[in-house]
Amino acid sequence: MALAKKPVNGMKDILPEEMQIRDYVMSVIKETYRSFGFTQIETPCMENISNLSSKQGGENEKLIFKVLKRGEKLNLETAKEEADVVDFGMRYDLTLPLSRFYSNNANNLPSPFKALQMGNVWRADRPQRGRYRQFMQCDIDILGEPSNLAEIELILATTTTLGKLGFKNFQIRINERRILKAMAAYSGFSEESYDTVFIILDKMDKIGIEGVAEELEKEGFAKESIDKYLDLFKGVEDAEDGIAYLAKELEGFLEPEVEQNLQEIVTSVTATKTADFELVFDPTLVRGMSYYTGTIFEIAMPEFGGSCGGGGRYDKMIGNFTGKDVPACGFSIGFERIVLLLLESGFQIPGQAQKKAYLIEKGYPGEKLCDVIGQAQEERKNGVQVLVVRMNKNKKFQKEQLTKEGYTEFVEFFK
Repeated sequence: MALAKKPVNGMKDILPEEMQIRDYVMSVIKETYRSFGFTQIETPCMENISNLSSKQGGENEKLIFKVLKRGEKLNLETAKEEADVVDFGMRYDLTLPLSRFYSNNANNLPSPFKALQMGNVWRADRPQRGRYRQFMQCDIDILGEPSNLAEIELILATTTTLGKLGFKNFQIRINERRILKAMAAYSGFSEESYDTVFIILDKMDKIGIEGVAEELEKEGFAKESIDKYLDLFKGVEDAEDGIAYLAKELEGFLEPEVEQNLQEIVTSVTATKTADFELVFDPTLVRGMSYYTGTIFEIAMPEFGGSCGGGGRYDKMIGNFTGKDVPACGFSIGFERIVLLLLESGFQIPGQAQKKAYLIEKGYPGEKLCDVIGQAQEERKNGVQVLVVRMNKNKKFQKEQLTKEGYTEFVEFFK
């Protein structure tokens, strides 16, 4: 039987046209983030399964690709539970590996540490447009900075990068986990029910405020609490300053510094941004990861109709490794979705080197071939990208294919 030629479900082969754009996007990301003082690191693609299953990754922990023990350690005959056959897992994001990395290497790193990571992650998710089971993530994180300078720098670095890639009129939605909790407490929800309430709230953009009310009612929550809760969102919508409105309404439930912290981020980013975007306070923003402790943010792009990246503050995660909490905040760009949007828009890489193809007729004399290759070498020295190939029988089709790859000039050599 012939071997399967298609990639496994949820993963894909990357053709040259897309690879060129991916390389370009990666180079812009690296160059821009480095200009903000981020330094690149790399972590392994696998982590200990106990780390990945530590109740910090939210729904992603249900999507782990688990790795069987190897050699003599794997004994299927005596295995009684999963732990007997599994010890590693493929990483589902770059945040947990970074926290482990920092915990292991903190003594050799500056403080605060500004990290840049680019690498594949794996989730056993249902594939759909812009969503794969293996995909590239691009993260920047600042570890050891307790103030909102971390959030300001992360948002500016990310939006500057998106601006350089040609994106405009997008939004950065921002919220605070402490605001989410204060709104729930003010409305009379018990602390143990917060996760259920937030999961339903996260559907607001899809089912609307009426749909949220219905789902909360189905879960058995008191109508008085539901009405009080949803009135807060209506109040934010009507208020000139949503953050100030909630700070006043939630007095006694929300620490005063939360308002000041968010207002400073909004003011600083708005005053110093270089890209064309809007920073919007959105009290319905939840972000699924349970490890977030403070500010959370997300990129919303009208062209995609959904999120193209996000992040937030996770001050407690490193403490799970070391016993001592370290302030931490990160932002991840949705690399695959960004590339998809560029491909669909017919994006052309700016400032690309001239691409020239030398087509050599079959049977071209060997003694003259050196001259042709020498000529190509001279052009390469001058920055021209030269492809030296044999001329196909169907020369017209060959040129059409090369044109798709960006070759604009053809030189033909006949015997």
